[in-house]
Amino acid sequence: MTSSMQSNKSAITLKGSAAIVCDYLNYGINSILYQRGIYPPESFKNDENYGLTLLMTTDDKIKNFLHTTLEQLKGWLVDRTVNKVALVITNVKTMEVMERWDFTVEYEEDTLENPDKVSEKPLNQIKNEIRDVLKQIASSVSYLPLLDCLCSFDIQIYTKSDVELPKEWAEAEPANIKNAQSVQMRAFSTNIHRMETHVIYTNVN
Repeated sequence: MTSSMQSNKSAITLKGSAAIVCDYLNYGINSILYQRGIYPPESFKNDENYGLTLLMTTDDKIKNFLHTTLEQLKGWLVDRTVNKVALVITNVKTMEVMERWDFTVEYEEDTLENPDKVSEKPLNQIKNEIRDVLKQIASSVSYLPLLDCLCSFDIQIYTKSDVELPKEWAEAEPANIKNAQSVQMRAFSTNIHRMETHVIYTNVN
């Protein structure tokens, strides 16, 4: 009986897995906004998670935007209707896309036939995998070109064509980058969702 209770305690459901993915995206996007200088460093505060000190925005508008977006995303991850989330960084003056971070979602095959599937993968192992990706995001500033212009960001979510969008959402054009170069980060998996992270940027050479 005890071992059964312990086993159930460590099981991750589809909803739990979607929450883990969105938690990663919240920390990852905040880290990118800080590392890439989209907002002043003084508008971020330290937050401890995944065994790291991470920078999170203190701006209520950005926090609310990310919260609303990720809550919507969570439902789509449960329904398995999302295949990619993109963080798009744009030059405010020219509207040129300077950089795009692609977070590609894959679904373990048997979850399509068994939506009640749970993952027995230890949460600590998943968090360690996420930590490795977040460390790569933080170190990306060492090779990405300097963004020496005023930039803004937006989030695009790529869904199946039959998904009904909330009324405040709009269809967006793909954010293509000229002379693009790409770097792939490590992936992590909950054994329900698998997420790969890429950064695509303009090759200035």
